[in-house]
Amino acid sequence: MAKPIQLTLTPDEAEIIVDALDTDLEGYVDAAADARANGNRADVATFTEAADRIRAVRAKLQKLVE
Repeated sequence: MAKPIQLTLTPDEAEIIVDALDTDLEGYVDAAADARANGNRADVATFTEAADRIRAVRAKLQKLVE
C-alpha cells in the first residue's frame, strides 16, 4: 500500500478537487463505454479500474466538505 500523505485544504479547495475529479471520472466512464462498444476488454478493465479509484478518492474528499 502506498504511504499516506497529509494535506491541509480549505473546504473550497477540497470542493475544487472534487469538481475536477468529477470531470476526470466522466472521461474514464465514457472511455470505458467506448472500449466496451469496440470490444476492447483490456481497455474496459483499465478505464473501469481508473474510474473506481477516482470514485474512492472523490468519496474521501466529499466526506470532508459535507
